[in-house]
Amino acid sequence: MVYGIIGLGDSDGSRCPTTYRSDEGPMTDRESLSRRAVLQTVAGAGLASVAGCSAFEGESDDAASTVEGERAEELARRFAPTLYFDRAEPWFPTDPRPYTSEQDGDTVVDGFDAFDGYHERMTDGEPPDPTAFYNVVEYENSPLAVVQFWLYSAFDQFTTNFHWHDWEVLHVFVDTETGDPQLYVASSHSRKVPNNEFLDPDPEMVPRILSELGSHSSALSVNDARDRFTRLPEGDRFADITNSAVETIEDLAEIPVAYGLPRDEGSRLPYLVPEYEGAPLYEHERLPSVSREDLISGSLTVRSFDSLTEPPSDLPTRETGLVFQHTDRGDGDPDIEYDLVPSSELEHIADFTGPQLSFEFAVPEFAEDAVSGHITTTGAPWNQPRYENPAADISEPNHRAALAERYDAIGAPAEIRTIVASLSEAVSNDDAPEDEGLTTEDTTVESVALLESDPEAVPTFSGLAVVQDVPAGEHRFTVNGAGVAPHSETVSVPETSETGGPTRAGVGGEVPLVARKNATRLEVDPSGADSDLTDLAVEDDFAGRLYDAPLAEPDAVYVHGGGAYTTEVRDRDDEVGAFRVNPDPEADTAATIDEPRTGKASLASFLADIAEETRQSVLDEMDDDGDSDDDDGTPGSSGGSENAIQGLERALAAVVAAAERATERAEAGDRGNADKQLQAVADRLQRVATRIEAASDALSDPLSNAARRRLEQADRRTEQAQAADKL
Repeated sequence: MVYGIIGLGDSDGSRCPTTYRSDEGPMTDRESLSRRAVLQTVAGAGLASVAGCSAFEGESDDAASTVEGERAEELARRFAPTLYFDRAEPWFPTDPRPYTSEQDGDTVVDGFDAFDGYHERMTDGEPPDPTAFYNVVEYENSPLAVVQFWLYSAFDQFTTNFHWHDWEVLHVFVDTETGDPQLYVASSHSRKVPNNEFLDPDPEMVPRILSELGSHSSALSVNDARDRFTRLPEGDRFADITNSAVETIEDLAEIPVAYGLPRDEGSRLPYLVPEYEGAPLYEHERLPSVSREDLISGSLTVRSFDSLTEPPSDLPTRETGLVFQHTDRGDGDPDIEYDLVPSSELEHIADFTGPQLSFEFAVPEFAEDAVSGHITTTGAPWNQPRYENPAADISEPNHRAALAERYDAIGAPAEIRTIVASLSEAVSNDDAPEDEGLTTEDTTVESVALLESDPEAVPTFSGLAVVQDVPAGEHRFTVNGAGVAPHSETVSVPETSETGGPTRAGVGGEVPLVARKNATRLEVDPSGADSDLTDLAVEDDFAGRLYDAPLAEPDAVYVHGGGAYTTEVRDRDDEVGAFRVNPDPEADTAATIDEPRTGKASLASFLADIAEETRQSVLDEMDDDGDSDDDDGTPGSSGGSENAIQGLERALAAVVAAAERATERAEAGDRGNADKQLQAVADRLQRVATRIEAASDALSDPLSNAARRRLEQADRRTEQAQAADKL
């Protein structure tokens, strides 16, 4: 297991268009959505209809100038948002100026000072100095203006990151000639994750923000469910975002891709405890006013991802807590009223500082190379490109395209490379023999995805991992989560996608995870191979292909101990090798393939192994049946059923013998006789198929199911062996 420090700042730049409108009627109930079905058609969908496709400006935006004075204040007051916080939220929008200090001639806000000072000034649950800062810019020679609302929190604690200081922003794009808002952009976790955006909001509606617990990632609320995020239309209620969707087969459903608010959507989301120099942060001597109770509740927190043996099942979902509203709003009954202050009053602050914090992130690599990365502060907003050009923060290509069509000041979107994966969990299959077959089901806990080439962790939402703005080339893509073994694979991202869609990680876009209590390592070392290996795949008899990725160096895959696997390798000449792996669920040692060969000998040896494994299972069942009484009271007497099972056992033994001879001939360099024996294997497998059907009533259902599936595997590998050029 390898550990490294990973990082995630908050949204710091632009991103990825399709207008997702909900006025066409209700959609399929989201409980019926299948993430596997969603991912099956991602690669074939067009660029304009696939979320995560592109986002940054392809053409430059015009320059924008700052709007000041009464005009800026009027726009800010009109669109000042109502803010909804989680019941367990510790850090609310505040004014950082009480925590400034001088360092080397610059005014800064130190993380220790702000964190401790905030909690010192918190009285009876009343947050100090509730404030929102606004900045207004207008594009030159254009009626398009943008009102930015910047929200500062003293600390950020989440499942993928924690850091000193936190800045979130809501951009309100407004046409100053009509007075109508054009687009809301609410900041998500980072430039790697799509923002929550809404095109053409109701001009009479006050913007509402649902702040994620601890991280303060901003979800939008634009429908009548004021304190709940709605990703999909529900009855007459429209969705809270117009982000583009990943389309399913036959338009069964759509999943708009934006971070959203996972806990509000029923997802379990464990948080981590921030550490500094190996100890919990709240124990630091510079934080005398901070205790464990001042951080995210222990009911939502784990010390590390690998501290659990399985995903947590008792994490509470979201409950609305304090509601913030601008002091001049004058309607409703908010819990807290906040002040509006021009952000220009903060621009004398040069930086927001603090030492690096950390948590462990496991990577399942055979050769243990540590992941490098960092968790840092987010810096001052006025030093970021989006402060002067808010359009840089539009993450939806269709939204940018819509504004570009309306306003010459906004450049058209550019294509950007994206990796997408749907997470599932591998579990035992009741239709398989015990510890010999799996199935996959939707994961119940959100996880974390990371590209080691650019170690910025992104949280999943609705079980989907979306990483935007990925450079072309090979990347190590890793997924980790509470109570599951880490998954890591190499993903090749092309310069230009042939399908116009994102690159799918996993197998067809699905990444199955394994609970730690069930996980065992499968290690493959290509350095011991007799050819240059390029690919590695792992299939379970029942769940099918679970892993398929490039292979260039020693690697490891976590698999479920209750599976029965065929491990496949390919070499640069497209020759195939196969190996049977049946891990012991109780063993602590890894399953290892030290000399992964390709060609006829490897495949023939595999055929002998899988046939012998099945033959032994049939013998074991014969022995079990022999201990019972038949209907006539004669022990072990089973008549035709016993004969059918014996016939199956003998047919499998014949396959084993022919496959072993084929292996010997191939290893001796005798191609002609190796092929003759492989033809004998093919003929005898046909007999096995007949015998399985004859014995199906006598065999247990799980063994009958397993025998059929292994026969399909053996048929396919026999064809590969016969076609192989390499001996």
